[in-house]
Amino acid sequence: MTAPTDLLSLSEADLAAWLAQRGQRSFRARQIRRWLYQKGASSVDQMSDLPRALRESLAAETALGTLRVATEQSSKDGTVKRLYRLPDGHLIESVLMRYADGRRTACISSQAGCAMGCVFCATGQMGFARHLSSTEIFEQVWRYDRALKAEGERLSNVVLMGMGEPFHNYNPVVAAMKRMNKDLGIGARHITVSTVGIVPRIKSLADEGIQVTLAVSLHAATDTARSALMPVNRKWSIETLVEACREYVEKTHRRITFEWALIEGETDSVAEAQRLGRLLSGLLCHVNVIPLNPTGGYGGQPSAPERVQRFLQTLGRYGVPASVRVRRGIDIDAGCGQLRSRVMEEQGDSHVV
Repeated sequence: MTAPTDLLSLSEADLAAWLAQRGQRSFRARQIRRWLYQKGASSVDQMSDLPRALRESLAAETALGTLRVATEQSSKDGTVKRLYRLPDGHLIESVLMRYADGRRTACISSQAGCAMGCVFCATGQMGFARHLSSTEIFEQVWRYDRALKAEGERLSNVVLMGMGEPFHNYNPVVAAMKRMNKDLGIGARHITVSTVGIVPRIKSLADEGIQVTLAVSLHAATDTARSALMPVNRKWSIETLVEACREYVEKTHRRITFEWALIEGETDSVAEAQRLGRLLSGLLCHVNVIPLNPTGGYGGQPSAPERVQRFLQTLGRYGVPASVRVRRGIDIDAGCGQLRSRVMEEQGDSHVV
């Protein structure tokens, strides 16, 4: 049996060609895409300005995406966490976060699993399964956008901070971000892509000419400490990474966000904040400090509130702006990799592949 054609995977030209093979005129492609990306249609039956015969043909021969919801959780703060099953059986996660100021932010995955091996990350503890296609990345955003439109709202922000290292899957990620901007109308500056510090791809992004926000997971200010937490540092040292970030800012004039996990007694000392302040002084940047989200595979604990504030105050003395990222969905498995890990454990299989 022939697999249905995924409409989300077709460009306007591809869709027009598909329709032409069935005796349909090219303007039907624009109509279908308007329903998909502007009106938030959840089925071809809703595409009321298409002829009935075409809708029947679409229903029989096409699909709207390939992701299937394996399970979903909702938090009392409005956060929604979804675990998707891919056609080959792999599982990925995405999160919708609602904020009081009206922002609606999707946190999405770029890979099934992750090869970077960061010791405090639930996804890093899984290992790597495979890259996601640009359509699989885009579909996670499209699904939340569609759901919000049905409620009279809109998706305002996207962060690629879910499962996987986006720059390990660079070309599909860039293609998906461009589609978020073009097809869904999400402003490029409201799209954030996070990396553990793959230096050549930071330089590549600087040359793309897209105004997305770059976030770099730093988490330590010395090579010894960072290499213990993040194996990628053994290939690209902090000095090399920060130099690439300075070049990125000079070329793009865009502020970089640095992510810093505050681990009690390990990354939250005044001395560590001083080292970070000296490292980033004079760089156009912002530091997001994030109290650690504990995972079963790592023994560290989140910093106490007074240590968090002392860390922020110390950075401020070096002229480095910083703030605490507000944790969302703390009453559900909203942390990256947590829901997938729990479901796999319940099924008696903790392996990615």
